[in-house]
Amino acid sequence: MRNEIELEGIIEDYLNGKLNEEEAKAFEQLRLNDPSVDHKVVAHKVFLESLNDYASISDLKNKMNQVHAQIDVETLSRQLGPHPSFIVNIWRKNKAAIAVAASFILLTVVTLYSIQQTTQQSGSVELVSRELAKIKNSQSNLIRKINSSNVVTPNLKPANFGGTGFALTSNGYILTNLHVVADADSVYVQDSKGNSYKAVVKRKDSQYDLAILKIEDKSFNSLSNLPYRLKQNVIGMGESVYTLGFPKDDAVYGQGYVSSKTGYNGDTTQYQVSIPVNPGNSGGPLLDHDGNIIGVISAKQNQVDGATFAVKSKYIQEALNSIPNDSLGTKVAFSKRNSLQGLSKPKQVNKIKDYVFMIKVYK
Repeated sequence: MRNEIELEGIIEDYLNGKLNEEEAKAFEQLRLNDPSVDHKVVAHKVFLESLNDYASISDLKNKMNQVHAQIDVETLSRQLGPHPSFIVNIWRKNKAAIAVAASFILLTVVTLYSIQQTTQQSGSVELVSRELAKIKNSQSNLIRKINSSNVVTPNLKPANFGGTGFALTSNGYILTNLHVVADADSVYVQDSKGNSYKAVVKRKDSQYDLAILKIEDKSFNSLSNLPYRLKQNVIGMGESVYTLGFPKDDAVYGQGYVSSKTGYNGDTTQYQVSIPVNPGNSGGPLLDHDGNIIGVISAKQNQVDGATFAVKSKYIQEALNSIPNDSLGTKVAFSKRNSLQGLSKPKQVNKIKDYVFMIKVYK
């Protein structure tokens, strides 16, 4: 509790410019390294801005009340009548107060409009891929070296963007979001053991923000049979779901529930789920309590806790169906078996982790 109070104090000083240059740099580094701290800073900033807006509006109301008190209401009411000269008389006797009141009304409209715009922006959708090049921590802590069979790939620069992907087939087809790999010069996927493999984008679906990659690396050995299957039936609100993704260099588990059967602005191709996600979760699998794939994490709503969106599994199947036969002349197909059903959540996650990959994009 004490650490939380101290952190709130530091955030307050940071936002008010009370930290010295060295302290400010150190705190900004902490924000980059710890998404939870960054979230607290953003939330506190919004809170302070809301307080300032409220104080401004309260001050405005007080001033308008003072102006109203200066107007002789009884005289105005007596002058109200059929003769048009009363308007001229009202203006002559009260023109200063009326002018001030009009100015405050205009200011009120502008203030309310600004608040409305801020509210609309805070409800926007953010794609949850992460820009690794902007993270200032040492690369050894953020990105394992790209390697094949534990041999370091020479002269490979740090990745620019990162995300998550998961296996569609045992022979190297990986699904992720299109926005994760868009405009990539090269793409690597990293498994749970830290081994990275060269991959190519085989299919792009801009309508549903999906991309299918294929590992094309001689050192890659086919995976065992996939432990999960693709569930195409729509699931209901309140059902338990979870995901595995890479907002940092190690896989992170997130659990929640389906909060709506439609996504942002009523998008029927998506679910809204109550799971906190961070940059790097884009492309991660969304699974139900039995370990069936029901979607892929794609975005979150800004300033709204737990408002995460996932493309439904129906559209994953459509993307998979669009891939032509592989080099062996066989149709690429998703597993129809699920060996996770009935297992505890820790055991499910332990099996799934070998089929979920960090996506590294180089531009």
